[in-house]
Amino acid sequence: MNTYLNKLLHPPATAPKATILIRLMTGSVFLWEGILKFVYPNQGVGRFTKLGIPMPEVAATCIAVLEIIGGLCIVFGYLTRVFSLLFIMEMIVAILSTKIGILLGTSPLALPPSPPQIGIWAVLHEIRTDFAQLMTSIFLLVVGPGPISMDAKRGSDPDQRKIS
Repeated sequence: MNTYLNKLLHPPATAPKATILIRLMTGSVFLWEGILKFVYPNQGVGRFTKLGIPMPEVAATCIAVLEIIGGLCIVFGYLTRVFSLLFIMEMIVAILSTKIGILLGTSPLALPPSPPQIGIWAVLHEIRTDFAQLMTSIFLLVVGPGPISMDAKRGSDPDQRKIS
């Protein structure tokens, strides 16, 4: 168990330097989606209410705060694997709670504005950003933040602190 916790909290900096591009994309999308949940209630509390999520005010606020803080941490490469794991779980819940209704034609949310509106093709179209966020979060969990990150700078291995 300590080995897994150590790998989660102290990832190696062996990922390519270009990993910063994945971190910037993933973290910034989570960041602005978190902000949007506060700015537009239909993206936060209203959406959570329509989906039947218990205590939508609390849930929307917690998710928004997670996305803002976690998004910033991923951008800077701080606790990257921890937030990636949390975002993987979040994206699985988001996909299951929003896309199954589109597949079955029972979504409490507004249907997509143009065809396809229900069925598998509608799901495949609507899932694209969720899928991208899920896959980039999995990538960051697997490879870590890369050498240009706060995680690499705080690593205990002197080779992890180098940005070569």
